[in-house]
Order: sequence, then C-alpha cells, then structure tokens
Amino acid sequence: MDAAPSTETRRFLMSNSLILAAGMAATVGTALGFQHIGGYIPCALCLLQREPYYWAIPVALGALVTAVFRLPPAVTRILLGLVAIMMLVGAGMGVYHAGVEWGFWPGPATCSTTANGMTTNAGNLLSDLNSVHGPSCTEAALRVLGLSFAGWNVVASLALAGIALRAIFKRA
Repeated sequence: MDAAPSTETRRFLMSNSLILAAGMAATVGTALGFQHIGGYIPCALCLLQREPYYWAIPVALGALVTAVFRLPPAVTRILLGLVAIMMLVGAGMGVYHAGVEWGFWPGPATCSTTANGMTTNAGNLLSDLNSVHGPSCTEAALRVLGLSFAGWNVVASLALAGIALRAIFKRA
C-alpha cells in the first residue's frame, strides 16, 4: 500500500481508469450499434456477453473517482482488479460462444432455435412473446477477418483486462 502516492501514480491510475471505462463503453456501444442500427439480432449468448461490460463500466468509473479524490491507490487498484476479473470472465464467455459457433462443443439448449421473425401486429404482441425467439447461438451473424462478434469480444475483453492488469501492477 502506497503511503504517499505521487502525482504521477495518481494520474497513471486516473488515465487507465478512464481508458478502461471508455474502451468498455465503446465495445458495448459498438455491439448495440450493430444491433439497433445494423439490424443484427443478438442471440442469448451474445446478450450474456454484454453483462461483464455493464457491470465493469461503473466499477472503472468508481476507480477513476477514487483516483481523482486521492483515495489510497490500493483502493483504485482493487477496483481495477475487479474490472480485470470481469473482462477475463467476458473473454471466457466469448471463447465459449465462439466454440459453439465453430461446433467445438454444444451450446445451451435455450440457444438452439432460429429467429421466427418480428411481430408487426400490436394485438399479437403478448402471444408472440412465446413464439418469437432470437437467432441460434451456433451460427455467427457476421465474420470480420475470420472472427465473429464472439471472437472480437474475446480480443476486446483480453485487451481491456491487460490494460487493467498493467495499471494494477505497474508502480508509476
């Protein structure tokens, strides 16, 4: 535990916390953009992979706040450690989903249905909730440079975890 943190240490932790929060927001924002603007309907595993981001963004912002208000660097590092753990969990979820897409192992039974379409009649909305399902988790909606959304999530999650781990262990 640092007794008297230097200004350099505090700035280093602040900048890394901000980079992490912005990077995670950009990653999940991109996924939401592909969904709402691009029309790519996410499967159940895709939605599940967003959860670590939804939890880690506020924790990274909390780390930023602890650095700004000059709390002990150990507090900031603990929060960044939580971010690293969440991003590693996200990477693991992405590996699992990519493996399902490539047929390396079976996916969950709840992911085996294909999309039936969207409702266009408000009167049928409640009945359609039981019959309309998201796309199958076994088929990648899009591949860019050979990686699906799940694969790119692994890359992003590992990069973000690396940033967090670097901030934790580097003594500025």
